[in-house]
Amino acid sequence: MGPRTGRCWSFPVLTFLIFLFLCSATADSFHSKVKYRIQEKVCNLYEGKWVYDELYHPYNSSACPFIRKEFDCQKYGRPDHLYLKFRWQPANCQLPEFNGQDFLERFRGKKIMFIGDSVSLNHWQSLVCLLHAAAPSSTIIREDSSNISTVTFQDYMVSVILFHSLYLVDIQEEEIGRVLKLDSISNGDVWRKNDVLVFNTWLWWYRRGPRQQWDYIQVDGKIVKDMDRMVAFQKALTTWANWVDSDVDPTKTKVFFQGVSPSHYNGTDWGEPGVMNCANETLPLNGSIYPAGLPPAVYVVKEVISNMSKPVHLLDITTLSQLRKDAHPSSYNGFKGMDCTHWCIPGLPDTWNQLLYAALIA
Repeated sequence: MGPRTGRCWSFPVLTFLIFLFLCSATADSFHSKVKYRIQEKVCNLYEGKWVYDELYHPYNSSACPFIRKEFDCQKYGRPDHLYLKFRWQPANCQLPEFNGQDFLERFRGKKIMFIGDSVSLNHWQSLVCLLHAAAPSSTIIREDSSNISTVTFQDYMVSVILFHSLYLVDIQEEEIGRVLKLDSISNGDVWRKNDVLVFNTWLWWYRRGPRQQWDYIQVDGKIVKDMDRMVAFQKALTTWANWVDSDVDPTKTKVFFQGVSPSHYNGTDWGEPGVMNCANETLPLNGSIYPAGLPPAVYVVKEVISNMSKPVHLLDITTLSQLRKDAHPSSYNGFKGMDCTHWCIPGLPDTWNQLLYAALIA
């Protein structure tokens, strides 16, 4: 009976073990799929590090006729080229390569407008050069007015436009002088006619003396001589956010806000006390953390955007740009002044546009 009994229970036990194995395999497969989806969902293209890539070849600056002398570092004698060999590598995902031909085809007949200060100019010129490199034989028309510059790739009817605005909100000449109106935007009708809007403001909010572009501030119906600049910045951004929420149709227009672009004039910020500018910087910082942390304006931008009802994509370029102390023109520009605020073209702004492209095709 003993052997017979063993044969009787061995089959159900074996069946049970096979069932457990199949359940376990199914569970592992399910959890791996869930994990993959979670990784896809939480992938942050703005978290990562700069990696050296000998095969990384940007366009030739001498072949792009649109680079202003402020940004054309190679033309004005920058001797090193290492800064052109670093690409942004996100921590948990891959950043799609910028495909200029695909960009032009996707946005055939469309208008992309950058609205902001000279950092927006930097950003705009980079995109124009990237597209020109992808379609060098395309017929191109450039038009300039007092505050609008347009480059149109005629073969695709794609227009890349720069609208110059230091604060996004209005400055008006009145009897008392130039008044910065934190509650007023009068250019919205021009902006909303475009298919993609990329906004930026920050650089000019703390300027004082002769470089300050206004004499008084109007806020909440009152005229004041000055006020806390961060509060003024927050109020202006809120006015901009309210305009987007009320006036922009997200089914027709995609809205982006370019994060705060950093400068490098204090070596203590990146672990080199005593360094006063970016003049001798030839390499980015290692890793993904900037010692000084984020500037307060970044938190203001994120708070304002988080309270909006319409979708706005934040091009969160602050940290990845902080790590690029090597990517400024320094003295290699047409003015020979020390510039650790703007960026060489080709250079870092090309990565900003790579991130813009990734967001647009997502």
